[in-house]
Amino acid sequence: MGNPAGVRRDFEKLEQRRLQAADLLRQGVHQAEVARRVGVHRQSVSRWAEELKRGGKRALRMAGRAGRRPRLRSEDLRRIEKGLKRGPEALGYETGLWTAWRVAHLIEHECRVKYHPTQAWRILRQLGWSCQRPTGRALERDEEKIRQWKQKRWPEI
Repeated sequence: MGNPAGVRRDFEKLEQRRLQAADLLRQGVHQAEVARRVGVHRQSVSRWAEELKRGGKRALRMAGRAGRRPRLRSEDLRRIEKGLKRGPEALGYETGLWTAWRVAHLIEHECRVKYHPTQAWRILRQLGWSCQRPTGRALERDEEKIRQWKQKRWPEI
């Protein structure tokens, strides 16, 4: 009954469930029994029965997508991804570290759509980007000298 958090609704299956309930109601099955067979609350079956009376089976057909329409189109997402690949330095930042604030700034700069940094993080996940922390290494680090020290000096110590 209902969907667990984070599980997307399958609108086709939901429509099939409503139409199955409509068939059972037309056969004279009581609403409580229809609810048990279909796996929904009795109140849902009651609502569907009213819709069935008013508009027939057509009233129980799929309504389409749920929720607010996305503010970014697919071409906007492509522009954002290109901007992410260019790096934050292209927007005038000194370091190559993307933060949620910087991503929100990039989205506003590229698409003229303002997002809060917490929502910008959702856009990153949608694009397949993940949170990564930079390794804390000195800029002056010389890997070759470290390797030589480990091979020669370390055994002496």
